[in-house]
Amino acid sequence: MSTEGVGGSPLPADERVGVEEFGYRQELKRALSFRDLLVYGMIFMVPIAPFGIFGYVLDASRGMVALAYLVGMVAMFFTAMSYRAMSRDFPVSGSVYAYAQRGIGRAAGFFAGWLILLDYILIPALLYVVSAAALAPLFPAVPKAAWVVGFLLVGMVVNLRGVELTARASRVFLVLELTVLFAFLLVGLIALYSGAGAGRLTLAPLYQPEVLTPAVIGAAVSVAALSFLGFDAISTLSEEVKDRRRGTVGRATLAALFLMGGLFILQTWVAADLSRGLTFRSLDTAFYEAAAVAGGSWLALLTAGATALAWGVANSLVSQAAISRILFAMARDRQLPAPLARVHPRFKTPHVSIVLVVLVSLVVALAFLDNVALLTSLVNFGALTGFLFLHASVIVHFLVRRGSRNYFSHLLLPGVGFGIIAYVLYSMGAATWLLGLGWLAVGVLYYLVLTRVLRRDTALEV
Repeated sequence: MSTEGVGGSPLPADERVGVEEFGYRQELKRALSFRDLLVYGMIFMVPIAPFGIFGYVLDASRGMVALAYLVGMVAMFFTAMSYRAMSRDFPVSGSVYAYAQRGIGRAAGFFAGWLILLDYILIPALLYVVSAAALAPLFPAVPKAAWVVGFLLVGMVVNLRGVELTARASRVFLVLELTVLFAFLLVGLIALYSGAGAGRLTLAPLYQPEVLTPAVIGAAVSVAALSFLGFDAISTLSEEVKDRRRGTVGRATLAALFLMGGLFILQTWVAADLSRGLTFRSLDTAFYEAAAVAGGSWLALLTAGATALAWGVANSLVSQAAISRILFAMARDRQLPAPLARVHPRFKTPHVSIVLVVLVSLVVALAFLDNVALLTSLVNFGALTGFLFLHASVIVHFLVRRGSRNYFSHLLLPGVGFGIIAYVLYSMGAATWLLGLGWLAVGVLYYLVLTRVLRRDTALEV
């Protein structure tokens, strides 16, 4: 195992990390830098993510869409700090699954992994559905299902070829998305101060005391949380990082969260003031209609097209990569079928897991083709319940097992994070809870079969 850091300089012994110390073989290719991780997280979060769900967040927040994103960023800060803490001690693929497994125990690990699977498995499908919805008005003769299949195949081919190709493609898409975003912000601000919409930037998207209640903000954040999902996926690539310093993944996680959170707040603030007094044709197209107020049809087409490419191609690349690594990690620990842990001999990618993700995404996307809101809620339910396990893992691992006296980092921060996430989950609708608990029930049955019928010992050495 290499003991060198960036530039070939030796790493201190307590900073060298590798999967071998956890009983695994290094099978995935270590090819990613800090910059690659940051770009990966930004692409997964999508710099223009609010374009696709702006109408839903605006509606749920009673117009305080910028506040919803601000609260969401604060909430995710506590979660990012928990990811940072656990990724330092356990630099392996698997994210929440691996952290709960080793931080609490095998049962907690399984259910954390099972719940986060609901997030990661559904995210690619959601991306395809939102992209198809963005393109439908531009190309009415093309069925939405055709767009779904096309986007899905592009993501599969790139991911099968290897993580380096995924990283290179991500950098190109990031530049394109940021270019479109800055074009919208420039044209939007000029239009605002030329008399469009509210006529200027106002405080309304951030604070309206007459409608501001915890329930309203909780409901809005439960939708806006979708835009933040992705910074957490950086941890799934821990085994593919060139620089083996323990803090690399944590630093990239925090950097992605704050960079993207600031962009989300700014773009939704401008869009909300542009849409003042506007009656939307559809919540799906709300942002593009606000863009039309600022720059006319060309800007509406540009933002809609960018959304389709960002969600359907760029984000699907990294989301497929993330979920395939979760499946790989769980199968390697014998909690999912063994073929999912196979690594392609040439490309060094978990190819069986990637193909499974593609097939599941196709079925789910076609089933929810016209129900973006429910699919969004289910994705968030899976992610947020997984985050509860993450925060609990920090407390148990550091305070209980290791006897840490750093109560600020290992009790206060994860404790506050747990409380915020729990309240956002509480604010979700009954339909989301019904389907989410249904998924959990299936997981309970599968775990009982795994441990009681197959007699499979899924414990790890902690």
